[in-house]
Amino acid sequence: MTQSPRPEAHSVSRELEGWLQSDGEKTLGSLVELFEEKSFAILFVILLGVPALPLPTGGATHVFEIIAVLLAVQLIAGRDHIWLPERWRRLELAGPRQRRFIAGLMKMIRRLERFSRPRLRFLFDHRLSNIVFGLLVIAGCAGAFLAPPFTGLDTLPALGVVLLSLGVLLEDFLLVVLGVAVGIAGVFLEIVLGKAAVKGIGSLF
Repeated sequence: MTQSPRPEAHSVSRELEGWLQSDGEKTLGSLVELFEEKSFAILFVILLGVPALPLPTGGATHVFEIIAVLLAVQLIAGRDHIWLPERWRRLELAGPRQRRFIAGLMKMIRRLERFSRPRLRFLFDHRLSNIVFGLLVIAGCAGAFLAPPFTGLDTLPALGVVLLSLGVLLEDFLLVVLGVAVGIAGVFLEIVLGKAAVKGIGSLF
């Protein structure tokens, strides 16, 4: 991610809403073309936004998490432009089945934007900060991916990535810290509950 104009505070939801209401395809590829160099963080918000919502997905969002990891690797490698296989670029993001998730995501973003403001802006949009950003996204995606289906335990790691990405978009370091804390809490909860489940199963034999 090279130096580029950032969206003004409280504008991310309006940009996404404008894209959703515009004519044309609502695919992963069209979102990349619209947001260009801001696409990494925007796509992390969209892709991890679905598992971040407290709604059962039954593991259906794993493909989103895999795509997010691929994007994070490109971010770490220093790519300025996102590359995706054509099949993934055609992935529909705003079809009838996704409307419920998108509406919930937009509501959450609007709430956060009311309280967010630029903090420690000099820390953002550097080679090192982009590498750290990519590594944290991969960690959050791994936490969400490894959560047992139908348990809802993928919510916190995914939410951590969403908050982290919004913090990068809004250049709000406090929001970044909050995202990291939520992600860590989610992974910790997975470990604790996983150990408890294994112990419970073991006691039956």
